[in-house]
Amino acid sequence: MNPGFDPEEIAVLKQECKAERSSFIHVEDELEEDEEENNEHAHVQFVGFYKEKEVIYDALIYTLRLHHSTLVYDAALERLKKVMPNYVSLDERPENYVCDEEQDEEAELLLTEFIEEIEENEEITVREHIETDDKFDYGIGLEVGLNKTEINDKTINDFIIRFNAGRIQLDPTLYAFSGSEEQD
Repeated sequence: MNPGFDPEEIAVLKQECKAERSSFIHVEDELEEDEEENNEHAHVQFVGFYKEKEVIYDALIYTLRLHHSTLVYDAALERLKKVMPNYVSLDERPENYVCDEEQDEEAELLLTEFIEEIEENEEITVREHIETDDKFDYGIGLEVGLNKTEINDKTINDFIIRFNAGRIQLDPTLYAFSGSEEQD
């Protein structure tokens, strides 16, 4: 059984939320240890209902700007791999990888060029969305992209209240961002 549907697990999360005086708890991610202050995404858990059963939602909530940046970077990396098929990106390198500084420098320049081209041509657009994963390991997984300048506790709480009340209204507008735009 998925532990996120277990009444005991749900009761524990409710107690943690009560202790925090919040409708959710932040989940500590290994990746976030490196980040000084993150205001573009949050990993949280909260209790809600799914198909009329109480469940724990495990949600990754992020800004559309961050989502767009990720998609642009991934697209630029795909283009780079077509031009430089032997290039191994930083996040794909094994521990014993031997760096080729000249190749890395050339790849970085090309990657920057591809990113600028994709942004300038507005090849990638994003809109508010909620993706539900009912096959998630722990409860129900959610990926939520919101058109907000930052993801803070108020934004998260407002989302959870609307989500649990069935009153979510997502903005259908398509957005494109540029890396050179000032952060709001």
